[in-house]
Amino acid sequence: MFRWAVLFLIISLIAGGLGLTNISAMAKRISMILFVLFFLGFLALLGFAYLVGSAIEHSELLPVVATALA
Repeated sequence: MFRWAVLFLIISLIAGGLGLTNISAMAKRISMILFVLFFLGFLALLGFAYLVGSAIEHSELLPVVATALA
């Protein structure tokens, strides 16, 4: 999704440089929407990783697994 956001940003910049303001504005809007969706997905995955990490850290099975591997 980030790749598409960057692609639409580049299209917007090129269209703006050529004077195609309507195409530039539309590509910019699409780029911003895709970037926001990418960023929200990134934050959700970051929060999920934090929750999984804290669940593993506070798990009761962790000492059992550590002694079984040793």
